[in-house]
Amino acid sequence: MDKNFIQRSLSGLVYVLVIAICTTPLGEYLFSSFLPEVKQQHLFYGLITFLLIVGLFECIRIMKFDNGIYKWLVFPIAAFIYYKFTKRFFYHGFFFDVNLSEMLSLALIPIAAITLFKFPKELYFENGKLIFTVVYLALPFGFALGLPKFSTLDPEKSFTLEVFMLFVLIWSSDTFAFLTGKFFGKHKMAPKISPKKTWEGFAGGVILTLVLGFFVERYFPELRGNWMIVGLLVSVFAPLGDLVESQLKRSFAVKDSGNIIPGHGGVLDRLDSFIICAPVIYLYFILEKLF
Repeated sequence: MDKNFIQRSLSGLVYVLVIAICTTPLGEYLFSSFLPEVKQQHLFYGLITFLLIVGLFECIRIMKFDNGIYKWLVFPIAAFIYYKFTKRFFYHGFFFDVNLSEMLSLALIPIAAITLFKFPKELYFENGKLIFTVVYLALPFGFALGLPKFSTLDPEKSFTLEVFMLFVLIWSSDTFAFLTGKFFGKHKMAPKISPKKTWEGFAGGVILTLVLGFFVERYFPELRGNWMIVGLLVSVFAPLGDLVESQLKRSFAVKDSGNIIPGHGGVLDRLDSFIICAPVIYLYFILEKLF
């Protein structure tokens, strides 16, 4: 058997297991016997924080920062922004009010993506690299903290599965799109950026992810929002997230963002869809709550 296939399979299995432990009650259950003070929200926060830190290092590497002040400003600025989300996460601010400034900051994410595609030369300047890195990573991972429901104020409100199910839908969207495109794909979606993506694959990903969203909605009624809508949003924005990261690597002539996951590349290679989907789904949850 191909050694690369074995490596990819084992590292992929570990990756999925880590996501499951940190985003479902399985993690708290496993830790309960020897670290009962560790709750599910702590594992989830640790995961998102770790992914953000590694993602920042990878983005700095991809964009080839000069060894100047802008490179060293990335972490304190990202940390400050993430800290604002952290306060809301642990003090339940995500669930009791809508923060207007954070809602407005959502607009910065599509602006950063448009700049990457339409005005990539702006990102060759050090200040452009700094702004893009912070917006592209600190904001999405910060909004990801607002996806699950939990409450230390009410023990009956346990940590819910929104983030895990989001990952499941993203994985299914990628898999369905790949398989549909492999067997039926003829029309390239973005041949210069991602040659393997086809419109047929995109359509297959949308249809089958909607079906999966239907079953999530039916069997997990405790989750926020309507998961057929979430499935539709994921199937549309997950490929966009992949194209954004592909364009970023292409703009700076980099093949992989890193090698932290053997056979799969770096954190940004694995989480490109999540980075775009997390703030989109968070915005949907907020709008659904308001209306």
